[in-house]
Amino acid sequence: MRVALFTETFLPKVDGIVTVLVLLMDHLIKRGVEFVVVAPRLDGQPAQYRGRRVIGVPGLRLPLYPELKVGPPTLHTYREVKRFAPDIAHFIHPTLVGTGGLMMAKHLDVPTLASFHLDLATMTQYFGLGFLEPVVWWYTRANFNAADYALAPSRRVQQAMLAHGVREVGLWRRGVDAERFHPRYRSQEMRYRLSGGHPDDTILLYVGRLSGEKRIDMLRPVLQAVPGTRLAIVGDGPARAALQAHFAGTPTTFMGYLTGEELWSAFASADIFTFPSAMETFGLVLIEAMAAGLPVVTSRVGGADDMVTPGVNGYLFNAGDVRGLIDGVRAILAEPSKRRVMGRNARLFAETQSWPAMMDELIRCYDDLIAGRPPSI
Repeated sequence: MRVALFTETFLPKVDGIVTVLVLLMDHLIKRGVEFVVVAPRLDGQPAQYRGRRVIGVPGLRLPLYPELKVGPPTLHTYREVKRFAPDIAHFIHPTLVGTGGLMMAKHLDVPTLASFHLDLATMTQYFGLGFLEPVVWWYTRANFNAADYALAPSRRVQQAMLAHGVREVGLWRRGVDAERFHPRYRSQEMRYRLSGGHPDDTILLYVGRLSGEKRIDMLRPVLQAVPGTRLAIVGDGPARAALQAHFAGTPTTFMGYLTGEELWSAFASADIFTFPSAMETFGLVLIEAMAAGLPVVTSRVGGADDMVTPGVNGYLFNAGDVRGLIDGVRAILAEPSKRRVMGRNARLFAETQSWPAMMDELIRCYDDLIAGRPPSI
């Protein structure tokens, strides 16, 4: 099997989409599946990934999202993809690279699959462009219906796609590497760093991009309402300076980007994972936190409803509901043993959500489309 992967974002950028893509590529290599990647050409981008070719597409930086470059694939791109001779083309949320790629795949008579990774329609609200939301959904619908089959990462997104007119939508669930995100990486040294030197306090953790739609500002009232809590923020992004000003004078530590064992240790060394985001397609960090043994308090976004059982491994609140966020944290801390029990429950759930199983489902979907069968997911 030979797969052409088209993506709007790639290494060296680090985000949820790239994380899933890297895990997919590693799994394809493990299963002996050949692939090529077509992606916007970023500064520092590798020309290959573990010996597999990366075809860079020239583009321009987005003013509202400077980490990304955008631009359509070129005639050179088409020639390189044709030379690779794929059996199937998989589009990681087709937008510009993917739209052109879909036309290429049709011309090459290759089966096509599009997976949903980014809620662009909701994102328009946070850039002051809400009037464009119907246009974005129209464009999204057109792209996903141009593919032979579409995949959503969660039931909530699947229902939204169907409601907006995407015709056939399966479910490609997300998983976690439960050996890396594991309670054994808990350390007093990391707790000291996360807490700004107060490791005996309750450490609330946020991990992710620092941007407006993540609603990280909502965590300040929690620190004020729940005595003895401290907040550690892991990640970076365009809102970092504004957030540092917003949290000035509070027990908050900005950790910046963490990777590898430092990141695993940060998850495992905190006490509660707090996630107030207003928009997600899945929320990969939620399952990572659960695998590390943390109960989660999260807004009802992305796949949160698929993962969190209120009172068992965490609590849910409606996006923007500060009182619901505070109540969730208080409920976990109400009894000394409750946080530990909920953390164990979170870990047990995460252990059932392995990446290899999710990726094998995707490869079976590839097989189905290549053979002309209805996809099994």
